[in-house]
Amino acid sequence: MCSRYTLTSPPEAVRAYFRYVNEAAFPPRYNIAPSQPVAIVRNTHRGEREMALVRWGLIPPWVKDPREFSMLVNARAESAAGKPSFRAALRHKRCLVPADGYYEWTGATGAKRPHLVRPRCGGPIGLAAIYEEWLGADGSEIETVAILTTASRGAVAHLHERMPVIIPPEYFDLWLDCRSGTTKEIQHLLKPGAGDGFDVIEVNPKLNNPRNEGPELQEPVVAPGRLL
Repeated sequence: MCSRYTLTSPPEAVRAYFRYVNEAAFPPRYNIAPSQPVAIVRNTHRGEREMALVRWGLIPPWVKDPREFSMLVNARAESAAGKPSFRAALRHKRCLVPADGYYEWTGATGAKRPHLVRPRCGGPIGLAAIYEEWLGADGSEIETVAILTTASRGAVAHLHERMPVIIPPEYFDLWLDCRSGTTKEIQHLLKPGAGDGFDVIEVNPKLNNPRNEGPELQEPVVAPGRLL
């Protein structure tokens, strides 16, 4: 699964990587957690890419009261197309979540050890995601997002059996183009992750508290080692 991630690259580097047209200023975030506002990149009706701010934890449009609905933080890539909560968004509202890496934990309850999984080459990556719009009877509107996950491989699999689906930049256009209203053209992007090209680093246990923030959360507990 993916229940915590980080985005610390400068805004200009993120914009250059994802090529969205609007300008967005945002601070570095070391401990992004569900229910928080997060940045996504999606296509506008004009076919241009934009960065937008939504809430992490998808709410399907058919939900009557979001307060009585458990947030859907992740969606399993292999079954999302058949799930009522995800199938419409997978066809019509695909997006990317900019990140520099994500976290997984090992250890027993009460002694969880966080690990940062980040690309070996550094810089941002695009996590496959879907978003939805919920409209209330009073006219209120909430935009929310869920990150797609797939089976993990390599050393990442020793941390957790699931990992986020990562879309290579050469497939950004394909992933974001929802005009066909189908998922046939993007199925090959949802296959199990290769698990290569990432460093796994055990980091500060202060990360366990989602209220904590700051660069000290990514301080290695031991010397960084390439496990993949």
